[in-house]
Amino acid sequence: MHLPSTTRARKRTGCPVWIAVCTALLLSPAALLAQDEEPGIAFSMIEPGAPLPAQWKNLPVVHGKAMTQYTLVHDGSTTVLQADASHSASALMHEGNIDLARTPVVAWRWKAERPIEGADNRAGSKEDAPARLVFAFDGDKSKLSLFDRAKMDVAKRMGGQDLPYATLMYIWSTTATPGSVIANPHTGRVQMIVVSGQPGDAGQWQSLRRNIVQDYERVFHEPPGRITGYGLLTDTDNTGATARAWYGDVQFLPGP
Repeated sequence: MHLPSTTRARKRTGCPVWIAVCTALLLSPAALLAQDEEPGIAFSMIEPGAPLPAQWKNLPVVHGKAMTQYTLVHDGSTTVLQADASHSASALMHEGNIDLARTPVVAWRWKAERPIEGADNRAGSKEDAPARLVFAFDGDKSKLSLFDRAKMDVAKRMGGQDLPYATLMYIWSTTATPGSVIANPHTGRVQMIVVSGQPGDAGQWQSLRRNIVQDYERVFHEPPGRITGYGLLTDTDNTGATARAWYGDVQFLPGP
C-alpha cells in the first residue's frame, strides 16, 4: 500500500501487499501538515454526508487499485464512518499526533457486516480484513537484522519511500482467536493482533480498548518509538470480495 506525497505514484505490478501496506503509513509532510488538534476522531460530532476532516486522507494502496469508499452515515441517532470495499484497498489515515507517554490507550467502536470469505491474514494472497486499526512507528533501523534491512531496501526501490520501522494492526479476523498475534507473512516488522471475529461478532457493534505501548512491547520486544501515522483500513484487494464495516469514534486515553 503506497501513500505518495503527491499524486504521482508510479503503478507497480507484483508489489507484495506488505510493502503496499507499510508505505501507505508513511504520511508525507507535504500531504498531511502537522496539526494541533487532539488525536483521534469523533465521527459522532460530524453531520452524515459531510466531508471528512481535512487532516484525514483516503490514501491508495497502489496507484491504479480501486479505492475503498469511506462515508459518514446515520447509525440510529449518531454518525459513524461506513467503509465499503470492492476488490479495493485504501486507508483513511492521519499524521501521528499521539503522545504515548500521555495517552497510551486507544478506545474505539466498530462493526463488520460479515466475514470476508476466503480471507486469511496468515497468507499473503488472502490478506484482507473487514476492519483494521493501524499504527506506524519510527525507530532505529540500524538495529534490525540484515534480512529485515534488505527487505526494506527492496521495498524502497519498489515503492519509492522508506518503510516504517514497525507497524502494529488491530484486526477483525476469523482465522485466529482474539488476542492472537499474526505476523505478516512477508515480514516480522508488521504484526497484527486479532481483536474481533468470533462467531456472533458479525453485524454487532463492539467497543474495544487496547494499550498500544503494552501491545507494541509484547509483539516487538522493545518500547515503541514515535507514531508516524495511524488510521482505519477495510480491504478486499487480495480476495476480490466485497466488504462493509462501520467505525465509531476513536479516542486516545491515559493508561493503564
